[in-house]
Amino acid sequence: MKTLFLCSYFAKVQPLFADFVVQHKLEKKVLFIPTAGNVEEYTDYIDEGKAVFADLQFDIDLLDIAEATETEVREKIAQTPCLYISGGNTFYLLQELKRKNLLPLIRERIDQGLVYISESAGAIIASKDIFYSHIMDDKELAPDLTDYAALGLVDFSVLPHWGEFPFGEVSKQTAEAYGGQLNLLKLTNSQVVLVKNGQYRVETAD
Repeated sequence: MKTLFLCSYFAKVQPLFADFVVQHKLEKKVLFIPTAGNVEEYTDYIDEGKAVFADLQFDIDLLDIAEATETEVREKIAQTPCLYISGGNTFYLLQELKRKNLLPLIRERIDQGLVYISESAGAIIASKDIFYSHIMDDKELAPDLTDYAALGLVDFSVLPHWGEFPFGEVSKQTAEAYGGQLNLLKLTNSQVVLVKNGQYRVETAD
């Protein structure tokens, strides 16, 4: 069983997430990982993401995997019904996930029914490999990352913030560079891709 909610900008798709919560009868507990924002100057989207969960009366467990021990992170991932991974720098995020050996555990928990909810960088790591995002993200912020293989949850690669300021130009450059090699799924800030087992569909918030 695989249930994923992948978006560019979580706050912008709150109505779609509210519907998703009802449709899937989600237990209102979430492990919220803001780690990708550690190396970014602008991080308002993290507070906005927390506000979405708070509005929907979720119990939020905030955990920076860069600061926590591997044991603590693994225990929390093993216990949570919902995992949310925020946006930020995709390469830094993957570096920290690999430092704590978390990719196999996350895949295993998703197969067991964990609901994976993510925004921007968190959506990109659902793909098989994140290298294509180097035009949008500075990979030099993850100096210890040498392998770009990611979660491999889907057979497409999310290209977030399609046509959206300030990412309009870099998203277009990414599409031009990798559109012929990868199955790029372009998402505006108002769109979400919903994955249930092997099927997926894109929805747009009003």
